[in-house]
Amino acid sequence: MTAPHPAADPLAALRWYVEQGIDETIDDVPTDWFTRPETARPAPAPVPAAVAAPPVARSTAPPSTPAAPARAPVPIETPQLALDAGEIARRCTSIAELEEAVRAFDGCALKRTAKHTVFADGVAGAPLMVVGEAPGADEDRIGKPFVGVSGQLLDRMLAAIGRSRTENAYITNILFWRPPGNRTPTPAEQAICLAFTRRHIELAQPKVVLLAGGVAAKALLDTTDGIIRMRGKWTELALGDGRTVPALPTFHPAYLLRTPASKRQVWADLLALDKRLGELAG
Repeated sequence: MTAPHPAADPLAALRWYVEQGIDETIDDVPTDWFTRPETARPAPAPVPAAVAAPPVARSTAPPSTPAAPARAPVPIETPQLALDAGEIARRCTSIAELEEAVRAFDGCALKRTAKHTVFADGVAGAPLMVVGEAPGADEDRIGKPFVGVSGQLLDRMLAAIGRSRTENAYITNILFWRPPGNRTPTPAEQAICLAFTRRHIELAQPKVVLLAGGVAAKALLDTTDGIIRMRGKWTELALGDGRTVPALPTFHPAYLLRTPASKRQVWADLLALDKRLGELAG
């Protein structure tokens, strides 16, 4: 007996197509899926209700108080921050107050990446005040200026003229926080910290200031001259209270570690420094 043609029964026709491996339908003309617009592509099949995500239960708890809108971040390089630092520094009447103000100040971006605030070391009020550039990795880790290899060299330099941070020398930097990767601080970062540093010198009242390195010398003396031109030449450092203090720029100890031949020039600077201190003491 001959089987009926599949077209006579729709269900039988579909079963026959599946048995023959025909499981897709095509148009009368071929479709180029590489040029067909995205919106013309068939939409994905809807997810059956049986596997759809269960509805989220409605919370019966009272609505929480809406959070306050986030404050806009303060620009990290704006002249206003230097003015704020200057105003805070002027209100300080002692080195202890100034140190507390520096540690509490959050207007310098360098503080956000530093481990410690590096304020000063030595005898406050000593006749000699050494001002360097910025803390390095060792200084940032310990929290004191000039404690790394260059600091050890500085100690030997001072000892050669009878000076010591434990007896008659006071040491600080123009920056209180380490720049990431020991990079050169930006002018804005220097301006913010200089407001405190100048007040620091005013309160310490040294007889002589030794400026270690070009960054410190150029910032405090407000000049564009390089350290090679300035080294070994006495100048007057003007302070905000109207006073001046003798200042002597010299090479930074870190520079001497890289160029030992320059130690001869720094030794001449140290002798001139010792002579000036002797004259002022006499």
